[in-house]
Amino acid sequence: MRTIQNSIDVIVKQGMLPLYFNADESKSITILRTLYNAGIRAVEYTSRGPEALSNFKKMVKVRNAEMPGMLLGIGTIKNLAQAETYYLTGADFFISPGFVPEIASFLISKEVLYTPGCMTPTEIIAAENAGVKFIKLFPGNILGPDFMSGIKDVFPNLIFMPTGGVDTTRESIQTWFNAGVSAVGMGSKLISKEVMEYGAYDTIEKETKRVLDLIEAIRG
Repeated sequence: MRTIQNSIDVIVKQGMLPLYFNADESKSITILRTLYNAGIRAVEYTSRGPEALSNFKKMVKVRNAEMPGMLLGIGTIKNLAQAETYYLTGADFFISPGFVPEIASFLISKEVLYTPGCMTPTEIIAAENAGVKFIKLFPGNILGPDFMSGIKDVFPNLIFMPTGGVDTTRESIQTWFNAGVSAVGMGSKLISKEVMEYGAYDTIEKETKRVLDLIEAIRG
């Protein structure tokens, strides 16, 4: 049963959220399989090209056939029309680069997780007041762990995840977790354009397993 809390639980337990986009349908599917084999159970596919919707539809079919327990979310959702389209396509959770109130209202009414990108306390307060429980700190490289440390006591009921600028090193990940986040978004630092271009799926799998182990060790 897909619920907001279930999606949060899966992402938080994992401690990271891999995100990627590739215009090639077969590469998109192979990367999804690779992440699943590495132990990932929640993935964000970003809507960053005209091929995204058709790719996502095929990915949902493959996921349903082959990957029990995998949550497939959609990112870079910026308006209600996009949210409605991907909801009908079967997206398990939705992520935006910013806070869009009408998306929050629509998805929360459907009991689907909506994670907006926020950069200021004002945006975070607006999202919290709209019923959002999970905040993406974006862009993470601009905000930094000190921002998280500075606001966490003001928002005790929210869960935070930085995206952008989180490196795959122990130092980077540990600094963010020490600051109070519950997961880290991992894009090009984990799944680079070069790795996708050359089809280096072994590299993606090994690196993903390493980061998952690293997060487990950091959490103790």
